[in-house]
Amino acid sequence: MNKIEDVLSWDNITREKFFNVLEEEAKLISLQDIMQASLFLVNDAKYVQESYRKEYLKSYTTAFITRVKEIVGIDVNNDNLDSIKVKEAISLLINQEEIATGENGFDPKFFQIYKIVSLFTTFILEEAVHPVNTPFPGGFKVKFNDNKYLCPVKERQKDNPGAVCGFCIAEQDPETI
Repeated sequence: MNKIEDVLSWDNITREKFFNVLEEEAKLISLQDIMQASLFLVNDAKYVQESYRKEYLKSYTTAFITRVKEIVGIDVNNDNLDSIKVKEAISLLINQEEIATGENGFDPKFFQIYKIVSLFTTFILEEAVHPVNTPFPGGFKVKFNDNKYLCPVKERQKDNPGAVCGFCIAEQDPETI
């Protein structure tokens, strides 16, 4: 079985072959893993402003926790993906994982789900990593207008080594610049 890290050695990355890797990794996520990741998310949310904590938890649970079990048996075309972008995204996530899952950091199960779903959403579904209506501080949300995903924090976060904004397909929302 190929793992996400193995994709870094591929010369040609097709959507179907990459999906198969993500699907196999998603199948390894157990109900116990999902429960552990959910608990981490709830505990981590205590640092989120109380005014939108409930909406934040709902959005992140939908975006990551429940979505990981949706990564099975879908039909995808076999076109070529941009190998450089895929490898950059995987490398970024591997680096994040090494930093983020250390002592007092992200839960490793949550991060595994985060990694799989971020890659799946971006390269297979071609959607923004954060779903439409994901809340951000200041009352801003991810939008979908004119066939584009618009993010209120893209420009401020795209170079953040701890964010997936660098490979997310969303564009900066011009209303929040």
